[in-house]
Amino acid sequence: MVYGASWCPDVRRSRALLDGRGIAYEYVDVEASEQADAAVRVLQDGARRIPTIVWPDGGHLVEPSDEELAAYLDR
Repeated sequence: MVYGASWCPDVRRSRALLDGRGIAYEYVDVEASEQADAAVRVLQDGARRIPTIVWPDGGHLVEPSDEELAAYLDR
């Protein structure tokens, strides 16, 4: 699950990396969904930094660099 907003360059960058690797994900715009906004804020103790990427195992990354995201995918 990728939580983000269409205007955010970091969201576009992370999605491009996932797309380039053929990783399937659901994208949810935090500005269009109050539930998504709330979910992100729970993970971040009230903050709303994007992208927030949540994995099926419950782990998550907040505003990862390309290197951090690639390292997570390569584990």
